[in-house]
Amino acid sequence: MQISEITSFIESIAPLAYQESYDNAGLLVGAPTDEADSALITLDVTEAVVDEAIAGGFKLIIAHHPLIFGGIKKLNGKTELERCLIKAIKNDVAIYAAHTNLDSVMGGVNSKICEKLGLINCKILSPIKGQLKKLVTYIPTDQAEKVQQAVFEAGAGHVGNYDSCGYTLEGIGSFRGNENSKPFVGEKGNFHTEKETRFETIFPAHLQGKIIQALLANHPYEEVAYDIHPLDNESPLAGMGMIGELAEPMDEMEFLQFTKNEFQSSVIRHSPLLHKKVKKVAVCGGSGSFLIRQAIGSKATVFITGDLKYHQFFEAEGKIVLADIGHFESEQFTKEVFYELLTKKFPKFAIRLSAINTNPINYLI
Repeated sequence: MQISEITSFIESIAPLAYQESYDNAGLLVGAPTDEADSALITLDVTEAVVDEAIAGGFKLIIAHHPLIFGGIKKLNGKTELERCLIKAIKNDVAIYAAHTNLDSVMGGVNSKICEKLGLINCKILSPIKGQLKKLVTYIPTDQAEKVQQAVFEAGAGHVGNYDSCGYTLEGIGSFRGNENSKPFVGEKGNFHTEKETRFETIFPAHLQGKIIQALLANHPYEEVAYDIHPLDNESPLAGMGMIGELAEPMDEMEFLQFTKNEFQSSVIRHSPLLHKKVKKVAVCGGSGSFLIRQAIGSKATVFITGDLKYHQFFEAEGKIVLADIGHFESEQFTKEVFYELLTKKFPKFAIRLSAINTNPINYLI
């Protein structure tokens, strides 16, 4: 199948619009129209991973961390990045990455961490704002159901655990077409009134083109009246970090030991214990120090993340236990996220998890 079929599906779950400004998610090497019948899943793209893909006959590598972050001025094989790119290009191996966009959605990186910790009642810790819009349009009443359904199918009307969410109000619309018009109802040149349904629904901003296309394709009027309103609402299904609860409270040290075992961490660096039961837990895969304030504000007892610096541990201030389990350790199960999504959607597409340990950090214990 074409690589675009795979990448489009991933981006329907983790839209590129959700990636951070510094990020470089997407198809980094190869063309969307290239063919691939299998994919190798990895956390990082290293030279060993590219060699593994070539040896296994894989034409697509799907990674969490992008191989390319900054600009490339030379491509002569002096660095591992350059060697990876040269090998991939020479052997027709495409490379795709879903990074902070996969961090930012339910069912992504942080959902997997919550799953491994056995957390329930999970929600986004720091929801995205400004990513929702409202559509308002006017439809002949006898055509309203058809148009609404088309707009919903295009991705509008999702609120939390509900879909097909909208609001309608009945009224009378008026118009008069000129000599060049081709009115669906009424006669050109004559003033006309029509029973219409005002329809409102919300949608993610990145789907606006698709939503409007569905509206125009299914609305019967020659000229479709509609308004788009930007919203400042938080998006409950998108944002950084997650927070959930343990089914049964645990002692702090017991919970940290449990976490250490589950994530196979060589060591956990943590702030002073609070000497109370752990019930609510916040998580952020990778580097999550920017969420410390939100984790404290959420009343979590423990915040699980990676890459904490010395002075950041002081920010706990006796209000939370900050636990650094390691960047790689916190995100290693992202490969499972890719695997589960792709095998369910494309059961005949061959998927293999890379056998290469790409963790660049080693510990002397």
